[in-house]
Amino acid sequence: MDASKLRELKQFIESCKSNPSLLHDPSLSFFKSYLLSLGARIPREPKTEPDDVDEKKPDPPLFAQDEHDIVESDIELDEADVVKPDNDPPQKMGDPSAEVTDDQRDAAQLAKSKAVDAILQGKLDEALDQLTEAILLNPHSAILYASRASVFMKLKKPNAAIRDADTALKINPDSAKGYKIRGMSRAMLGLWEEAATDLHLASKLDYDEEIAMALKKVEPNARKIEEHKRKYERLRKQKEQKKAHIKKEPQTADAKIQEALSALKDGQVIGINSAGELELKLNAASKTSRLAILYFTATWCGPCRFISPIYTSLAEKYRKVVFLKVDIDEARDVAARWNISSIPTFFFVKNGQEVDSVTGADKSTLERKIEQHAGSL
Repeated sequence: MDASKLRELKQFIESCKSNPSLLHDPSLSFFKSYLLSLGARIPREPKTEPDDVDEKKPDPPLFAQDEHDIVESDIELDEADVVKPDNDPPQKMGDPSAEVTDDQRDAAQLAKSKAVDAILQGKLDEALDQLTEAILLNPHSAILYASRASVFMKLKKPNAAIRDADTALKINPDSAKGYKIRGMSRAMLGLWEEAATDLHLASKLDYDEEIAMALKKVEPNARKIEEHKRKYERLRKQKEQKKAHIKKEPQTADAKIQEALSALKDGQVIGINSAGELELKLNAASKTSRLAILYFTATWCGPCRFISPIYTSLAEKYRKVVFLKVDIDEARDVAARWNISSIPTFFFVKNGQEVDSVTGADKSTLERKIEQHAGSL
């Protein structure tokens, strides 16, 4: 991003800090939905009427409040199908304690049939009326609530659809249609993780192509959010570790070297699961003046399966070299930081600087490079 755009973005953020009500501007609804999807906290819109009821308190913010501690997000979500939340008064619901006669069940079934005909004719408002009548006649039918929820969803009223789906699931916890409609409605609101959970449950109960298509849209966003939260949690832990480290008494040079050595494993391959863990190991290698080798691999990679046992045997042979191993599927942040485009790939690091690399499962070249760089330490 060029400097001018960064300045504009900074000015916009400063404006939001001084006047958070800007985020409730309808023209910024896409940005507000994006922040909410990350778990951020949006201040309430100022009340315009004295009788406004308190809204449900939002979840705690995903980001730290101290501006020096804010973690910038690189998450990009596909929100093309997200709609503005519907805030209509709650729809009519049946009385769950009411006794239902056979005549009422028959009348409810007739009203449902009329609703189906109305849906086929594209008369969705008429279908809602018929289904509401059916629900009032037979409030114990989960399928009636799920059917009305599907009509609300077609009308782009996800909150109303979710209310009906919730009721259907209270009546029948195994209602596949209830989970399906609730999942698709949550997706319309940008609630990607909750939507994915519902759609997976629906798929297990009664798989269909519509659920599969919905999951194709929902799962990528849900995975991005999950990975972002993991990344944030790792950063939070790293920050706590740094704070704890600052509070410690200054160490002597010998004590620092001994601490670094305790983080290494002579003759063994050390698995790396995060960028923070990699940083600790590379720092330990630098403090002890050791060569570190960073090996990127994956379980599905054939050449990796060939070279991995060789890499382990080299670790046993060159015991003063630090052998590190990264699964690109388990530590995606590390793979991204090192711009991995093919595997297996080996990087040679000395004193925190990359000095050489090897791509491919070439045993002789790998060992030759180890001897070359380990011998010059």
